Amino acid sequence: MAAFISPASSLRLKPFSTLRIFSLLPIKPFFHNSPQTLISPTLISPLLSPPRRRLSSLISATVKLPETEKVGEFKKRLRISDIKGGSDEGLGRVGERLVVRGWVRTIRVQSSVTFIEVNDGSCLSNMQCVVSSEAQGYDQVEAGCIATGASILVEGVIVGSPGSKQKIELKVDRVETVGKSDSSFPIQKKSVSREFLRTKAHLRPRTNTFGAVARVRNALAYATHKFFQENGFVWIASPIITASDCEGAGEQFCVTTLIPTSSEAVGSSAATIPKTKDGLIDWSQDFFGKPAFLTVSGQLNAETYATALSDVYTFGPTFRAENSHTSRHLAEFWMIEPELAFADLNVDMACATAYLQYVVRYILENCKEDMDFFNTWIEKGIINRLNDVAEKDFVHLTYTEAVDLLLKANTKFEFPVKWGCDLQSEHERYITEKAFGGCPVIIRDYPKDIKAFYMRENNDGKTVAAMDMLVPRVGELIGGSQREERLDFLENRLDELNLNKESYWWYLDLRRYGSVPHAGFGLGFERLVQFATGVDNIRDAIPFPRSPGSAEF
Repeated sequence: MAAFISPASSLRLKPFSTLRIFSLLPIKPFFHNSPQTLISPTLISPLLSPPRRRLSSLISATVKLPETEKVGEFKKRLRISDIKGGSDEGLGRVGERLVVRGWVRTIRVQSSVTFIEVNDGSCLSNMQCVVSSEAQGYDQVEAGCIATGASILVEGVIVGSPGSKQKIELKVDRVETVGKSDSSFPIQKKSVSREFLRTKAHLRPRTNTFGAVARVRNALAYATHKFFQENGFVWIASPIITASDCEGAGEQFCVTTLIPTSSEAVGSSAATIPKTKDGLIDWSQDFFGKPAFLTVSGQLNAETYATALSDVYTFGPTFRAENSHTSRHLAEFWMIEPELAFADLNVDMACATAYLQYVVRYILENCKEDMDFFNTWIEKGIINRLNDVAEKDFVHLTYTEAVDLLLKANTKFEFPVKWGCDLQSEHERYITEKAFGGCPVIIRDYPKDIKAFYMRENNDGKTVAAMDMLVPRVGELIGGSQREERLDFLENRLDELNLNKESYWWYLDLRRYGSVPHAGFGLGFERLVQFATGVDNIRDAIPFPRSPGSAEF
């Protein structure tokens, strides 16, 4: 009965209606002709029907649902990219009446007509709007309400444009100011540096460069999911807070509640942090009962699901407390990390190659206007460079062969080269840009002493089954390995690096219960955006960069 009076869709009852329902339920007295029954004679027929039907009739007799309007149908709004896209650049829409909403890029007031360039962010192109003094709302132009940065709505008819920069324009008969912009708007028609725009990260997507970067970044993210989904991978949400260090480098942000909350942190005393008798921080009183950190990688967690679902991938934010001010490092960045069960390093390299070529082809085919912009204004030749990646076979060589190649190079490097050293960006770029003429290069079998604990040891005892993919302009773009699936080897490696095995108990369990050969790789998404757009500073490849001394916005 309780289940019945809690219907699947909520009912809004009139006052006391529930009470009325319950007062009618004791039907036994009715069948004994009890004079005290509360059931109306008009309800005798419903009560003689089958129970479910009878009670439904009872509810309908006492509850009247209010009349409400239906939620309107959602429809995609017509955008400038829809109007001007296509091979005819909008000529097929000449004569159509349209409404355009967006932000004013420029406004030119002339004696008889005003030209307003409007952009809605859907594409690089603006919509040139021609507004005469007869247009409804023209008084807003005269009053100066419509200025660079303002948001407006314009309605009119598409006509052919006599100008050389566009094939169509909007002949406006109604203009409406949605949001004003005063003269302090910092992004005017004149050129400003990217360094300056980093201080205006909340406004910089309104520029051509950062609007284009945002659209290509979006396309790369979509293509990433598309590639893995089409190949049978399952997306996994890996945790942001962790108690383990995937890379073993110790460059992690600590997550703690032992210090005051954000509203109290400024000016608080360190003496408030609880300590043990030995004077050490008492982590048992912290939120998680032990030290916890922001993750540097979702790989270890992805491995757990790969041993159940076979092929999985993560795509999410990661963090590294590396005090680096270079153009190549961020404190917060996104990582793409697939894991493949029943796979070795060769399968891993094949997957990484197929993935990179897939996403590069995708942006070349679907972001043509933005890529032409980058090719003209950011890096001349970028389209040819990306076409090489999409079409050429990748070069494979071992770490030992790469070191020999560098030692024979007629080039003086800032960082000396020897077997066992960690290759620097200058070494990686020389190999891919100079030695192999812009072709991507995969280097494999690195010394185990410079690689992470989870990489599978090769038979020589000196190297591990690891690989790095190098691309022009960036250097290392992808790093991967076959994972160590042998329990005894993994435990020995943790001991060698003085890592606490108790923190990795669950990771070791994967080797106890149905361990399989498996492999995977990691790709810093912002480096991919850099590679695809040509921007030379990684802080311009993410909407709100986090770096030492900078956590604005």
